[in-house]
Amino acid sequence: MSVLLLRLAGPLQAWGSAARFTRRTTENAPTKSGVIGLLAAAQGRRRDADLSDLAALEFGVRVDQPGTRLRDFHTAHHSDTLKAMPLSERFYLADAVFVAGVSGEDRLVQRLYEALLEPVFLPYLGRRSCPPSQPITIAEPLDADLEDALKEARWEASDWYRKKHGASSRLRGRPTPGEVRLDLLLECRPGTVPEMTLRDLPVSFDPRHRRYGLRGLRTAETRVPAAVGDLTPPPQPPPHEPTALLTPVAPRSD
Repeated sequence: MSVLLLRLAGPLQAWGSAARFTRRTTENAPTKSGVIGLLAAAQGRRRDADLSDLAALEFGVRVDQPGTRLRDFHTAHHSDTLKAMPLSERFYLADAVFVAGVSGEDRLVQRLYEALLEPVFLPYLGRRSCPPSQPITIAEPLDADLEDALKEARWEASDWYRKKHGASSRLRGRPTPGEVRLDLLLECRPGTVPEMTLRDLPVSFDPRHRRYGLRGLRTAETRVPAAVGDLTPPPQPPPHEPTALLTPVAPRSD
């Protein structure tokens, strides 16, 4: 079994599991349905495609930078008729960073990694208005347990956030560089009792009848050094700008 770790960082993220009608909420961490949707889009799967192989992947998230909740009073007009659309409330996570991981059969995980390097459809963090600010892939697939991989991964928080927590660790009298506790949200394995459930197991993304199942979850934590010295990021995969070939559209004169 292989593990693929994903860096989910951007100005805004939105991971809804119970959003309906004019109130579009977000969970405090990425949902399995949202991340599976991102992976399916990278592979070029259509919304009515079979998701059973992706849904069977084990999934987990580490909260590297929780961000802050933002509420948007949303107004919009239809692009052709200019008719006003219903007013809605939309909630986002601003300036958040997560490390998500999926674990499964080696060949499938390798194909997902390759798809993220050259995605067919643009990746976004829960909603189309939430593009990632950094490459999503952290490294090539690992031969490891998902929970261990999430606990051992490099802390991906922003430099300012790491500096802030490193300073606060020293002020509390901890030895330099101190430690920061990071929360993990993991799937319950067969035979274990869940601490909570979430309806974010994707069954179908078909817009005519979207379907999601319940998923059992458990929590864990890990501690990472609150380093404030060397904040040089590790080597990144080759840069990929999926919008580079798009042709700008001239503004309408009317």
